[in-house]
Amino acid sequence: MTKKRQNSPLTDPLRKALVQSKVPLLVLSQKTGIARASLIRFRRGETSLRLDVADKLAAYFGMKLVEGR
Repeated sequence: MTKKRQNSPLTDPLRKALVQSKVPLLVLSQKTGIARASLIRFRRGETSLRLDVADKLAAYFGMKLVEGR
């Protein structure tokens, strides 16, 4: 059984955008340089993303990672 990650204000919007995206993961992987397997595990909630990978995904979806205050 796989343990799900807890909610995160950084990754929740990225995961939601990924789940709602109509772009096939193979295409998304090719366009972002993020491994397809990493996208699958992240979408399932099995893993989180390194900051540099989260930044690539955010840029693809037109989002910005900003410091919280």
